[in-house]
Formats: sequence, structure tokens, C-alpha cells
Amino acid sequence: MRLGVLDVGSNTVHLLVVDAHRGGHPDPMRSEKAQLRLAEQVEDGRLTDAGTARLIRAVARAKTIAATAGCVELLGFATSALREADNSAEVLARVRAETDVDLRVLSGADEARYTFLAVRRWYGWSAGRLLVLDIGGGSLELAVGRDEDPEVALSAPLAAGRLTRGRLPGDPPARHHIEALTDHVDRIIAPIARQIRAAGPYDLAVGTSKTFRSLARLAGAAPSAAGPRVRRTLTDAGLRQVFGFISRMAAPDLAGLDGVSPGRAHQLVAGALVAGAAMRALEISELNICPWALREGVILHRLDTLGVPTDSRRPWPLTDRQPRQVLDLAQ
Repeated sequence: MRLGVLDVGSNTVHLLVVDAHRGGHPDPMRSEKAQLRLAEQVEDGRLTDAGTARLIRAVARAKTIAATAGCVELLGFATSALREADNSAEVLARVRAETDVDLRVLSGADEARYTFLAVRRWYGWSAGRLLVLDIGGGSLELAVGRDEDPEVALSAPLAAGRLTRGRLPGDPPARHHIEALTDHVDRIIAPIARQIRAAGPYDLAVGTSKTFRSLARLAGAAPSAAGPRVRRTLTDAGLRQVFGFISRMAAPDLAGLDGVSPGRAHQLVAGALVAGAAMRALEISELNICPWALREGVILHRLDTLGVPTDSRRPWPLTDRQPRQVLDLAQ
């Protein structure tokens, strides 16, 4: 079947169209992104009318593209930007009324769970116990476990976009702001790291998300053109070296580096700082970079449930006990 997954994040609205069947490998057919930077359009805790209007247009366009591509189902979800907006319910109701797309807001823990599932499927059982880190625009997700549903799944308000907006003025940021942010991140991540370590040792540490991919590329990992199956890693030493030069560069200069998206260049320093703090706190010397993350996790779990009642320990909010968003291909 052909599925569409619509990811409304803090930075982008991303539609991924895949062909897949239960037990099969999802085959990407089309990817469309709209860079809305919703998190930057939240004022006094509320998503602005202009931001809401842009979101509605982006969702409507994504729905049209998915229908044209032949998708029989569209799974739409939103993460931290809408999760934390005071008018989230109002915005979601407007999106549903004007586009007939029902976006589900994921909790941070559920983001971590779906991402963990994707990473587990990518590396397989032979990887042993996995430790997974995902740095987004609005939150940091961490999960650890031996199975497909992690034993511990956590989320923290430590992410590239959020910290850049709130704590890193200047371009490039001043050294004292970087030092203050480092102390702040270390304080927040310390108790989270203790919970993760209490779950037991890991066999493989994995990073997902654009932030980790960009940092790994700057540290010498293979470019995206080499394909998703090339092994890519990010070491603690490599990250320190990368941070040493990107922290002194302005965003327009960072945007010119190979592997850095122009739309995310301004928040790369904060992302690198969070990555470094997490690796120190969890005593990670090397991260493997996984090309699959949240969207693939949603797709994989949906395929697992095709025609089969699920009996998860906890319900998966996008695919269990909820009506499916089926596209009318005749429109």
C-alpha cells in the first residue's frame, strides 16, 4: 500500500510518501517539505494567526500531494511546537475543519518510542540494547531498551531551535552566552541521564535527526549522496573539534558548509551543544547515525497493525484504537 506521513514539527511540515507492506521495507517515493518555523511564530504561548494560516495552507497542500501520489492513507502528527502552544486545540480544530486532516499531537515520550522502533528495525536484534538520542527543533528525546518498545522513553525541553531563540543571542553567539547555556543544559540533562543509566548498560548508542547528521558530516562522515546504508558515526572528539569552529561562525557562513541546511544553520551551535552535553552525561564516546527516525517509526508501526489487532503494553497514539485518515482519491 502507499502511505503518506505528515510530520508537523517545530521547523518544517514534512510529507513522506512510501510504498510498503506488512513485514516489508518502506520504500520512499516522494518527500516534500515546507519550512514554516512554527516554534518561532508562538507569541505569549499561542501560535499566531499568521502561523496558523501558514500551517493550514501547508497541510492542505500536503494532502493534495498525497492524494495525487496515490496514498490510500495519511497519518498526520504534530510535535513540540503545537504540543506546547496554549491554543493547540483551537489550531488543530481549524486544521481539521479547513483541510479534513486530523493531526494527532504526540507526547515527547511517544516521539521517543516511535523513533526507537525505527532505530531498532534499522539495526536489528543483533545490536543488543540500544540507546537512542534525537535532537529536534523543540525537544530532545532519549530512549533505551532491548526490545522494540523501549524500557525508558524521555523528553526534555533541550533542542536546537528552542535554545537558540531563548539563550543564544548574537550571530555568532558570545562566549559567555555559550558558557551559560552549557551550564544550563548540563543541569537539566543530569537527572535525565541518571534515569537512562539506571535502566542498565547499552550495547549501541545511536543518534537520529538532522542535527546529528549535520554534525557527523562536518566531522568527516560520508555525504548523503553516498546513500543511507553507509556507516556514519560521530565521536566525542570529532564533535568537540566541530564545535570549536562552528561556534565562531555566523549563520550565513554555516549555511555554506556541506551537510548544513540553510534553514537550520542558525541553530546548529545550540544543537551541537546539546549533543555534547548528552554524550558527556551518558558517557558516549561514539554515536552511530541512523537514517530512520520518527516518521519511519510511525510507518513501521502502522504496517505492523494492518489487519491485525494490536496488543501493545501501551497504545501507540497514531495507530491504535483510532479511525484512519483515508484520502478520497476521487477528489
